[in-house]
Amino acid sequence: MASLQDQLLKAGLIDAKKAKQANKEKRKETKIAHRTGEPQVDEVKQAAEQVRQEKIARDKALNRLRDQDQQQKAIAAQIRQLIENHRQSKGVKPGDEKAVEYNFTHGKHIKKMRVSPLVQEQIVRGVLVIVALEGGYELVPRIVADKISQRDAAAIVVANSKSSLPQDDDDPYKDYVIPDDLMW
Repeated sequence: MASLQDQLLKAGLIDAKKAKQANKEKRKETKIAHRTGEPQVDEVKQAAEQVRQEKIARDKALNRLRDQDQQQKAIAAQIRQLIENHRQSKGVKPGDEKAVEYNFTHGKHIKKMRVSPLVQEQIVRGVLVIVALEGGYELVPRIVADKISQRDAAAIVVANSKSSLPQDDDDPYKDYVIPDDLMW
């Protein structure tokens, strides 16, 4: 295979005089660089190396983003599987007159869930926890909710716990107990 210079000469794009001039300048530059001990700098190779390094950095960043996205999808799938495998019944059937509405907040919105009085008591005591699943709400046991919160705490909507709050001695209402099943 002929050199690029030979191919350009055959095609008539450059003449022999310009080719000799270019060769002469190149030899002169290499001699000067060799005499002074300076390494010869090839701008084309440097530019190509810089472009290659930038491409490697960009590819690494894209790979990191893709890996994070895949990891988030895997966590979401684990949460969905935990909820679907351990969801508890709300204890009501359509038209059930004994059902009560359990009100809770999700973000800035007040939501309602129709549950049986027994399930309401379990939610209040913290035995059952309300979690968000694809725009709806499900009940899961506390143990499963702890596993879900390890993966994504935002999936937990209501997780009551019976904790003894410190009572203020100056509180005028300290002798009045607020019932847990208070409906608002």
